[in-house]
Amino acid sequence: QVQLVDSGGGLVQAGGSLRLSCVHSGRSFSGYTMGWFRQVPGKDQEFVAAITLSGATTYYADSVKGRFTASSDNAKSAVYLQMNSLKPEDTAVYSCAAGRTAPWVSQKSRYDYWGQGTQVTVSS
Repeated sequence: QVQLVDSGGGLVQAGGSLRLSCVHSGRSFSGYTMGWFRQVPGKDQEFVAAITLSGATTYYADSVKGRFTASSDNAKSAVYLQMNSLKPEDTAVYSCAAGRTAPWVSQKSRYDYWGQGTQVTVSS
């Protein structure tokens, strides 16, 4: 059974940092891209970042570029999203996803598997 398990969310003050984790299991994700998306109530899911597991190429939404960093540890079957300089507008449920999506990494319909999501709340 394929699983993506997100964790690491929480409550943090503006300017603080959080590190999200996504552990994947159940199949080989060789050649896959792991994406991070976020959603707030009443809004569409928004692309945040992505990383290819083969070459570790990273992609970022303009709104997080320079503040967020995606990384992977293939030995641990995990990907991470380091979030620094957090802002209240970063508050959302963050989910990881897996798919053969590169270079169209921001298109959520191209992802096959999704994590359950983890809440990130940034207070002002």
